[in-house]
Amino acid sequence: MAPGIPAAMERPHFIGIGGAGMSGIAKILTRRGAKVAGSDSKESATAEALRTLGATVHIGHAAGHLADDATCVVVSSAIRADNPELVRAGDLSIPVVHRSDALASLMEGLRAIAVAGTHGKTTTTSMLAVALTELGLDPSYAIGGDLAGPGTNAAHGEGAIFVAEADESDRSFQKYDPEVAIVLNVELDHHANYASMDEIYDSFETFVGKIVPDGTLVVSADQAGAVELTRRVRDLSAVRVVTYGEAATADVRVHKITQRGLTSEVTVVLNGKYLTFTVSVPGRHYALNAVAALAAGVALGTPAHNLASALGKYTGVKRRLQLKGEAAGVQVIDSYAHHPTEMTADLEAMRGAASDARLLVVFQPHLFSRTQELGTEMGQALALADASVVLDIYPAREDPIPGITSTLIIDAAQAAGADVIAVHDKERVPEVIAGMAKPGDLVLTMGAGDVTDLGPQILDHLSS
Repeated sequence: MAPGIPAAMERPHFIGIGGAGMSGIAKILTRRGAKVAGSDSKESATAEALRTLGATVHIGHAAGHLADDATCVVVSSAIRADNPELVRAGDLSIPVVHRSDALASLMEGLRAIAVAGTHGKTTTTSMLAVALTELGLDPSYAIGGDLAGPGTNAAHGEGAIFVAEADESDRSFQKYDPEVAIVLNVELDHHANYASMDEIYDSFETFVGKIVPDGTLVVSADQAGAVELTRRVRDLSAVRVVTYGEAATADVRVHKITQRGLTSEVTVVLNGKYLTFTVSVPGRHYALNAVAALAAGVALGTPAHNLASALGKYTGVKRRLQLKGEAAGVQVIDSYAHHPTEMTADLEAMRGAASDARLLVVFQPHLFSRTQELGTEMGQALALADASVVLDIYPAREDPIPGITSTLIIDAAQAAGADVIAVHDKERVPEVIAGMAKPGDLVLTMGAGDVTDLGPQILDHLSS
């Protein structure tokens, strides 16, 4: 039986309740019987889903939205100090709880699997959640994206396992005490919070150090940053280290990855035996995510052959190479990739799926700070496409940085030989792409911002 409601979470108020991480915690608390309330900047399907579960969701931020009897106010790192609900919480002496602390409290008493890494967290967490659910283990889970199957980013299960996406961006993953931790990769990102790779390594070392005694670290044997992290934490005698990947020394070794259109077949060697299973999304990096999920599930005691079969039931996550539809012989696919490594991986996967077809990309840079540090690499990644449209930077939580625009990416892309144009008015993109696309082409909308909204609009223009 899963634990009940932590005392401080009996009547929580979430500021930004519609966010991926916040809404998942709110859903679990609602399922456990808490009286959940919150606010978000705009109406959404997530807000309506929370209301259906019994939560009170206000649109817009105002001091009056916070009830006097709230037991805590839950915030993410994106909430600014002058938010009127946060200010009122201070006036009323209502405790303010960070999202990561709220999530950590939900994991208490359960066997936690925490999935970390600069890229691939959402996909790997989702794969584990789907597979463990398929096996009847009824896990709780909190994911940074909606599953394509169940259509949700969180669930309250009655089983003993809790699978959580562990966010390194603001060091919040250091709050968890997992029995099994996955580290997919370690790269420099989130430049507003980390100044160097040394700071990144220190942060991940702290995360690994939180694994419970006799717990397991599942870590990539291929990615350079993960290999260096493994070297740094090898002396943690209370933690078992299991490596996975294509390296000959990997404990769970990938023998072969075969792409078949928009799916992949993966063969691994585990404890001297070959095991083959299907992954429903294309590309080497997604196949490796599935192998990490397999290794973590086995570390928790799940039979490998059962888990491999259950992983085949995973049907994807929204915005992770999600097929939005087809019109006029053109397939439109959505990608959340916004870091150069992610962009390259998704573009290579789609290049493999496209065969002789053209690959057209609509890319929206995410964050001024990320563009300032990695804009050149983003542009170089776009050279893998046949043609690209680049939008203005999606600011999210950031204020503009003088001189930093998407021109930085476009210049780098053109220097790398890419065919790329700038479109500053997002509303013009569907018409532009419809004019470029031909039957058989693949169109990829790419980025972590609202570029995802363009897929259906592009399909409508193609149809007409």
